[in-house]
Amino acid sequence: MKIFDVVFLAMAMAMALPAVTVAAVQVDLTDGISLTEAVVIAQQEDPWLQGSRLKQEALVAQSFAAGTLSDPVVSLGLANLPTDSFDFDQEAMTQFKVGLSQTFARGDSLQLEQERLALLGSRQPYLREDRKAKVAVTVAQLWLDSFLARESIRLIELDRSLFEYLVDVAQSSYASAVGKTRQQDIIRAQLELTRLEDRLSVLHQRADVVDGQLGEWLAAGLPAPAVVTWTQASSGQRFKLDETLPTIDLIEAASLLSIAPLDEQLVGRYLSSHPAVLSLDNRIDAQRTGVSIAEQKYKPQWGVNASYGHRDGEPTGGDRADFFSLGVTFDLPLFTANRQDKQMQSAVAMAEAVRTEKWLLLRAMRAKLESQRSQLLRLNQRRALYANQLLTQMHEQAEVSLSAYTSDDGDFSEVVRARISELNAKIEAVGIEVERAKTMVQLNYFFAGMRPSEPIAGESS
Repeated sequence: MKIFDVVFLAMAMAMALPAVTVAAVQVDLTDGISLTEAVVIAQQEDPWLQGSRLKQEALVAQSFAAGTLSDPVVSLGLANLPTDSFDFDQEAMTQFKVGLSQTFARGDSLQLEQERLALLGSRQPYLREDRKAKVAVTVAQLWLDSFLARESIRLIELDRSLFEYLVDVAQSSYASAVGKTRQQDIIRAQLELTRLEDRLSVLHQRADVVDGQLGEWLAAGLPAPAVVTWTQASSGQRFKLDETLPTIDLIEAASLLSIAPLDEQLVGRYLSSHPAVLSLDNRIDAQRTGVSIAEQKYKPQWGVNASYGHRDGEPTGGDRADFFSLGVTFDLPLFTANRQDKQMQSAVAMAEAVRTEKWLLLRAMRAKLESQRSQLLRLNQRRALYANQLLTQMHEQAEVSLSAYTSDDGDFSEVVRARISELNAKIEAVGIEVERAKTMVQLNYFFAGMRPSEPIAGESS
């Protein structure tokens, strides 16, 4: 199979990336780690998700604690003990007292605080879904960057034999003194070989860097044989990755691939169901509850207290009655200007600030969605141009220039330029495929709330 045929085969693949749910993945080390496996492994091994679950557990526990009354206060004491003799039965008012007091919350503040903490806890599942979607984007883009580097290396390795052949042709022609080959042509061919070696070094370096970044997400979730040591790797890879691009679905492809502008109402409906936006909705509700809690501080705080006082008998032997006391306490929030009013003002301002965060997030997401959509449409145009015209023309130009040179009717520099241009076009075609896939990955992030229970990608059969 010719090299440009391989590129055509790669360009025939349609790519997208929907939302993802974590599922157990059995890694097939024979074929390498696929894009789907990489994403799911990264999600399974993401410690942030476990931290989120612990935060939710803590907030749920706090919500139960917040709805409970404060502990009653018990007091013990001696009252009116005479200091001249310290006799317990000398004076009639001397008594041993046991008291109990209980303070109640202001208005419905306990119930409201419990509701506020429960709302904050219910944010965590949305935050986890958003985190999974972001991890999917990050890991998929790293995987695609690694694929691009490895595929570029493969294309250069395949074309290196052609440049070696050109060197041999130039040397034979120069040695025979039959053709028009000059010594500078031989040097030019050898120079291009050296440049190819340099490009390979740069691409290997890029692949090493990307694989190192992938290691942050994958190393903890892979069995030991999947982690390739630097000495064992044939091309410097730390992980054996799948060598083919997957076939994946683009969410809302009909709308995103349409030339017409996106329907603002449709986009608003999609984005309003995004986990990141829903988590802010929960936070807004929690802040509204905080406003209601601030309103409760205008109400008095009530308390009850009861005490029992035991008295000893009279010195003459007579009995003395014990005492029982019962009382109610409450404060009077009369001076509210510097406390309650300011607390209320602060709560309202915080609620509005969170609402502003939501609108800023929606505006940023809408703008980035339109930007990524426009980029995808342009990449589709370039993809079609390369597949239908440019690659074929580049190949024909390279063949014709070589044929003319071997027939002593062409210039060697033109042969080299044509081959370099064809190689660059092949690498650029793969780059368009990868950039297109990365754009679709980013686009699908905005629709993470549409299909949270579906797998990340449907691998091609």
